Amino acid sequence: MKKPSLRTVAAAAAALAALAPVAACSSKSAGSGGGDAKNAKIAFLMPDIASTRYELYDAPLFKAKMKQLCGGCTVLYQNAGADASKQQQQASSVLAQGVKAIVIDPVDSAAAASIVRMAQSRQVKVIAYDRPIPAAKADYYVSFDNEKIGAMIGQSLVDHLKQEKAKGGILEVNGSPTDAAANLIKKGIHSSVDPSGFKLLAEYDTPGWEPAKAQQWVSGQISKYRGQIAGVVAANDGTGGAAVAAFKAAGTDVPPVTGNDAELAAAQRIIAGDQYNTISKPIKIVAEAAATAAHKFVQGETPKGNTTLFNTPSELFTPTVVTQDNIGKVLLGPDGALKADKVCTAEYAAACAKLGLK
Repeated sequence: MKKPSLRTVAAAAAALAALAPVAACSSKSAGSGGGDAKNAKIAFLMPDIASTRYELYDAPLFKAKMKQLCGGCTVLYQNAGADASKQQQQASSVLAQGVKAIVIDPVDSAAAASIVRMAQSRQVKVIAYDRPIPAAKADYYVSFDNEKIGAMIGQSLVDHLKQEKAKGGILEVNGSPTDAAANLIKKGIHSSVDPSGFKLLAEYDTPGWEPAKAQQWVSGQISKYRGQIAGVVAANDGTGGAAVAAFKAAGTDVPPVTGNDAELAAAQRIIAGDQYNTISKPIKIVAEAAATAAHKFVQGETPKGNTTLFNTPSELFTPTVVTQDNIGKVLLGPDGALKADKVCTAEYAAACAKLGLK
C-alpha cells in the first residue's frame, strides 16, 4: 500500500478544518444539515477492500438495519481503500452533506482523531466501528472484544500444539501497526503465547493488513527457521491465508495457522486442514448495534454501552473460536454466516463429506 505523504494528509486535514467556518455561519444549528431525525443522513465509512467483509456484509447489513429503524434516513457509504488521507476526504464530504452521525472503521486510528474532533465541533456524533480511536474520544464504540480475540486464537493454537506434543516455536503475524484494534489483538495474542512454553521465534506487524506483505515476511522466516516452526498465530484470515501460501510455496508442510473473521476462504482452508482456526464474529451483530446506536443519536438519545474503552462508552461482544470440530455448527448451521453450498464446492466436497458437512 502506498503510504500517504505528510503533505497529502496535511492537505486533507486542512480540508476538514475548512468546514468549521461553514458550520459557524450556517443559519441552521450545527450538524442539522441532514434534516430532522426521520430524514437524517448517516455516514458509514469503512477502511478497505482487502477484506471482503465490508462490501459483502457490513455495509449491506448496516443499511438494512437503518432502513428498518428509519425508513426516511439515508446512509452515505464510503470505502477508503486502505488510504488514510482518502478517508479524511470522505469525512469532509459527508460532513459537507450534512450528516448527523458518522460510523467509522478507521484506516489509521491516530489519523482518525481529527475526523472525530471536526465532526464533534459540528455536533455530529461519531461511532467508532470495529476499531477504536484512542487519540480522541468518540461518542460510542461498537466491536467485538479484540483483546479477547487475540487471547482466544493464541490459546486455541497453544492448546492444540500441546495436545499434539509439537516441538519448535511460534511465528506471530500481527495486523496493521496503525490499527488500534490490531494492537489489542496483538496484546491478547501475547497474553496466551508468552507464558505458553513455546518460544516466540519472531513477529511482524503487517502494514495495511496486506496479505502479500505478510506472505513475504513468513517466507523469509521459513528459510531462517526451517524445521523449527511449530505454528503460526496470525491476526486475521488474510494474514493467515498468506502464511499458508508461504509454506506451500516453500514446499514444506503447513503447521497449524490461526485466523480471524471467518471469511469463506478461511472456512475452506479449515475444512481442508490448511488453517487450524478462525474467529466467528457475526457481522450482523455489530452492524445492527452500530445502526441502533446511530439511530438513537440522531433522535437525541444517548445509547448505553456495556463497558468503557479508551474513555469511550463501548458495546463489546464476545466471539467464538472455530475449528474443524465446530465449523458445521457455528458457521454452516441454520444461524451460521456461511452456506454449505458456497463453502463445499467441488474442490472441497470430499473434505466436507469427511467432516459430515452438507
